[in-house]
Amino acid sequence: MLEKLFKLKENNTTVRTEILAGITTFMTMAYILAVNPNTLTAFNSILGLSDGEQMNPSGVFIATALAGFIGSLLMALLANYPFALAPGMGLNAYFCYTVVVGMGYTWQVALAAVAVEGIIFILLSLTNVREAIFNAIPQTLKYAVSCGIGLFITFIGLQNAKLIENNDNTLVQFHSFTQETFHSTGIGAILAIIGVFITAILLIYNVKGGILLGILGTWILGIICQLTGIYQINPDLGAFSLLPDFSQGLQIGSIKDVAFKVDFSNCFSLDFVVVVFSFLFVDMFDTLGTLIGVASKANMLDKDGKLPRIRGALLSDAVATLIGAFLGTSTTTTYVESATGVSEGGRTGLTSFTTAILFGLSIFLSPIFLAIPSFATAPALIIVGFYMMGSVLNINFDDMTEAIPAFITIFSMPFAYSISEGIFFGVISYVVINLLTGKAKEKKISTLMYILAIVFVLKYIFIS
Repeated sequence: MLEKLFKLKENNTTVRTEILAGITTFMTMAYILAVNPNTLTAFNSILGLSDGEQMNPSGVFIATALAGFIGSLLMALLANYPFALAPGMGLNAYFCYTVVVGMGYTWQVALAAVAVEGIIFILLSLTNVREAIFNAIPQTLKYAVSCGIGLFITFIGLQNAKLIENNDNTLVQFHSFTQETFHSTGIGAILAIIGVFITAILLIYNVKGGILLGILGTWILGIICQLTGIYQINPDLGAFSLLPDFSQGLQIGSIKDVAFKVDFSNCFSLDFVVVVFSFLFVDMFDTLGTLIGVASKANMLDKDGKLPRIRGALLSDAVATLIGAFLGTSTTTTYVESATGVSEGGRTGLTSFTTAILFGLSIFLSPIFLAIPSFATAPALIIVGFYMMGSVLNINFDDMTEAIPAFITIFSMPFAYSISEGIFFGVISYVVINLLTGKAKEKKISTLMYILAIVFVLKYIFIS
């Protein structure tokens, strides 16, 4: 049955490999179950909302798990790709701090904006607009996107481990091992470094499931440190217990507090249209960037740089966004952490199907999944970043009109902290440089690329 559904032999993979890849992807994504409810509902305290006005974090947790389950399942069945979905980081912060806190909309109206975005995405996916945009991006930029995502998720991993911190003077710095933080975030940072070595050694020896074993090994070391007092809990510093806590029980019923609460009463206002467009713009190119980067890493693109069955992948993303909005969460999108599963050998929808099942189980086993610390998943992201950097070898650095836009794309993603910004800068620079040097006709730049470059420039003028 699995062979018939996911075509495992055709993709040169096995059930064991796919399941391991799916578990690995989930482990590196599981943080969203804890982070999304906190980020999405931060306005409760900021605005001082009463109990009746607040968005229930427990309900958002259930909505997040269900959105991850449904989105990843759709990807498995509609596209047969190893890409997992869940409510996206960045988009949840935009939902909270810009739409609700900054613009003054209720969270119900913000959910309506996400729902409208999902509807528009479905229409764009069915009419091949998103597929055409994917295919219009030059192969060089596709390689660059893969590299940029590699650096981006490495940076995320370093931040999650607290190995890289904020600094007022230099913006970022290596972790400062002070007496006050050593036994909390300091130990976490050290364990993350150890985890990188563990994962690297396992992969060098070609141990199956090396990335997953690296996550589990780092977590177990953390538990040992906590039990012996070396690692100490300090919630103020972001150092939480590494042991599962079942004392709160299940709160499945809380989904009713956020599900089907969308409010379309403001959908014809100009501000609402701007909100929808912003969600649409960022999500579209974050998703396209993730598909480009991860598919390039897995050698899924054909000789023309196109992704077969891309319509199913884009439609999965669009439908998941619409369903997620009605469940009570912000935009559901394809996750860059899918690259960890691909690096473990995941090549079919069985990988994303496995991730979907784990998202479903997380509703009932949330204490276990929420206990996995970010410093334990950080080594996986760092190592996968290394894997994805390999695409840089495919960029022709002898041709400046190719290499410079590629370089701009690569550095923009980690430094702007956005996949979509990297695509925006890459497309604009590719068109402008080739146009001004008279290479545009030779490169056969498509009309759609010119349109995208103009739209991206206008976006910076009028939106950001």
